[in-house]
Formats: sequence, structure tokens, C-alpha cells
Amino acid sequence: MRNAIVLSLLTLFTCACAVGPNYKRPKVEVPLTYRGASPEDGAQEGSKPGGNSMQQSSTPAAPSLADQKWWDVFQDPTLQELMRTALQQNYDVRIAAARIMEARAQLGITRADQLPTVNAGAAGFNNRIPETKFSPETETSFNAVGASMVWELDFWGKYRRATEAARANLLATEWARRAVINSLVSDVATAYFQLRAYDLQLEISRRTLASRQESLHLTRTLSDGGAATMLDVRQAEQLVATAAESIPSLERQIQQEENFLSTLLGRNPAPVARGMKLTEQPHAPEVPAGLPSNLLERRPDIRAAEAELMAANAQIGVARAAYFPQISLTGNSGFLSSALTNLFTGPAGFWNFGGSLTQPIFAGGRIKSGVRLSEARKEEMALTYQRTIQQAFRGVSDSLVEYQKNREFRERQQELVLAAQDAARLSQTRYRSGATSYLEVLTNETNSFNAELGLAQAQLNELLGLVNLYRNLGGGWQT
Repeated sequence: MRNAIVLSLLTLFTCACAVGPNYKRPKVEVPLTYRGASPEDGAQEGSKPGGNSMQQSSTPAAPSLADQKWWDVFQDPTLQELMRTALQQNYDVRIAAARIMEARAQLGITRADQLPTVNAGAAGFNNRIPETKFSPETETSFNAVGASMVWELDFWGKYRRATEAARANLLATEWARRAVINSLVSDVATAYFQLRAYDLQLEISRRTLASRQESLHLTRTLSDGGAATMLDVRQAEQLVATAAESIPSLERQIQQEENFLSTLLGRNPAPVARGMKLTEQPHAPEVPAGLPSNLLERRPDIRAAEAELMAANAQIGVARAAYFPQISLTGNSGFLSSALTNLFTGPAGFWNFGGSLTQPIFAGGRIKSGVRLSEARKEEMALTYQRTIQQAFRGVSDSLVEYQKNREFRERQQELVLAAQDAARLSQTRYRSGATSYLEVLTNETNSFNAELGLAQAQLNELLGLVNLYRNLGGGWQT
């Protein structure tokens, strides 16, 4: 009879349903194309506004830039080595990995609530009371060994929903780690390109300073011979000072950028190795963005936000389960004897088995408020998920137009540098032949120097646009 009751309860338990809503991905409006995408990308798909359903055209979609490994996008060997070091030693990545271990352990703790708790123990003692005028001497002994079991049946799915939430939290931490890697790859590339830009600007400043010092020496020679005025000398000195004053500032920025990059690498501040020059960094003039619908599956921050939404949805079931009775089973079994030699023989065995049911009657609105709290948190996570998607689409669109326009600006800046350099050369020739004053040289030399520095910044901005696009498309964490 007892076995039949236990079997019935177990069958009832395994067939029970978990209260609370099952998770369904919210509908989001996926754009037809990214704003700023090339026509090739824009012709790849169609979309029904307000839903996730996609209608693929017969033309296959071009692979997205984010589908490439980071070592294929950033081909500077030195930069690749720096990224490998950062992925191994960066503290943010290591902290994110530790959080995964915490979430995995928490999942194990939560999942254990679904199973019975079984304890075993043994006890033994002797007790002697000396003889008194009121009682004779007595001596008693007690020996016992047994096991106990407590099991709260998860009939309403309270612990299953809690386990579902813990599993979703674990998934969220895993995606969060990938988001950290995505940001780290971008941060290392950004810092490295910025460092190489400072190097290039310092090279330009030093080359310009050397050229202007030669020009100053020539102007002083002409002034001593009466072929130039003291005003020409002072203007030449201005050109030298302008080039010289930028060098200490650039040297400071270089060391500070090295310190920042060292921190990303998990090291103390130190010099950083250099590879290709800024002007030698390979990158395609046009990069495919891919299908907007794929962004929902690729971006780690979107996947993390969805996992948090799944956890919040499961917590509604945990809160609603408090409305229903709690069913618990308890049992004890063992052996009890006054003599240790007779502990496992004779009528020493004992057992008991029972169950309890507790139904909440009045809790002052605590249960109802708990359900409302979990529902409000789910609504918050749903809005956060949708906002993350919207910001992701904006980030990709901004990066696309940034990369395209920075490339166009760099091309115009190259033309400006060629024109400014030629104007500076012609003005020097005119001055030496006596056809113009040194003021013309001053103006054109200043314009040429500023144009070269501007070109270095334009080349940097183009590379940073590529980095931002790669990050916003969700690339870099697939290591």
C-alpha cells in the first residue's frame, strides 16, 4: 500500500505542469536594409514590418564583415599578437569568465531544489547515574543509525521555473563574456591605430621641423648677405616653432596611449611593439553589412538581453507557484538498540513516512505583489531587449555611413596635401628667386603642414570607422 502511494505521488509529480508563461521571443521590426548600406546589401532581403519573418530573394546574401574572424579583418601581425595577449590576460575578460562559473554554480544550487534531500547519521552514548539515597545506580546506553529524507514536490513547477531562470542567467553571462570580447577586440584595434596615428603625426612633425630648420638657416644666410630682411628671419623662426611645439604634445599622447593599450593587455604601463604603418594597414574600400535579420543572432549584447528576458519570464512562474499548496514528503528509517552488538538484529529497525500540505490563506498581498513584481521585471527586460535591437541597428547604420564618408574625406584630403605641398615648393622657389616675400612661404608651409596632419587624422578616422562597423555588426567574439 505504501509503495503504491509513493508511486502515485511520483507519477503525479512527473506529470505536473509548470505554472507561468512559456517564453516567446517578442516581435521586433527588422528593417529591409541598413541605412547607408551599399545597393548590393540592400537587394538581398525583404521584411514584413512588425515581425521577424523574412522573405529571402533569389539572390544570395553577401557574407557580412562580421562573419570574418578578427585576424582576417585586422591583418597587421603585431596587432594580432596584441589581441591574442589581450584575450588571454585582460581583466575584464577574466572577470566575465569568473561570472560564468558563478552562474553555473548557481544553476547547480537551484536545480538541486527539485530533488529530495537525504541525510544519514549515527549516534551512540552511555549514561551512568551514581547511586543516591533516593535511587539506585543506573546505567543506560543508546545506539542508533538511520537516514532521513525530505522532498518538497515540485507539483506546480516552482523549482523547474527557477532552474529555467538560472539556466537563462547562465546563458546571459556567457553572451556577456562574448560582448566583452567583442568590445576588447575593437578597443585594442582602436588604441593601436590611434597609437600609429600619433607615430605618423610625430614623424611628419619631425620631418617638417628638420626642413624648416634648414630653411631658417638659409634665410639667416640671405639676411646676413643683405638679400633678405629681418622680418623674413622672424617668419622663418615662426615656422620652426610651430613644428617644434607639436612634438612634445605628440610624445605625451604616444606614451599615454601606450599606457592605455598596456592596460587592455593586462600589463603594467610599458612601451608597445609597432607593426605596419598607419598608411599600410590593409582594408577594403567597401565592406558588406549582410542581412539585418542576422544581427539578432550575431550581436552578443542582443543575445544577452534576450537571455535576461527569458530569466525574467521564468520568474513569473516561480512567483505564481506561491498561490498553490506546498506538498512535502518526509521519511526516516534506521536501527535503534541499547546494545551495539544487537543494532542490526532483532526488532531494532524503525521507520516512518509522512506527507504535508500547506496552502497559503492570507499573506497581506505579498504573493500578489510578488507576481506583479516579476511581471513588471519581464516587461522591463522586454523593453530593454527591443531597445538593444534598435540601438544595434542604429549603430550599424552610423558605422556604415561613417566608414563611407571617412573614406571619401580621406581621398579629398590626399588631393589637398598634394596641392598644399606643391604650393609650398613653388613659394620657396619664388622666394629664393626674389619674386615674392617670405610671408607667402610662411602661409603655404603652414597650410602644407596642417594638411599632412589632417591627412593622418583622416586615415585614422577611416580605420576607426572600419573598427566601429565590425564591432556594431557583432564581429570579433568568434575566437
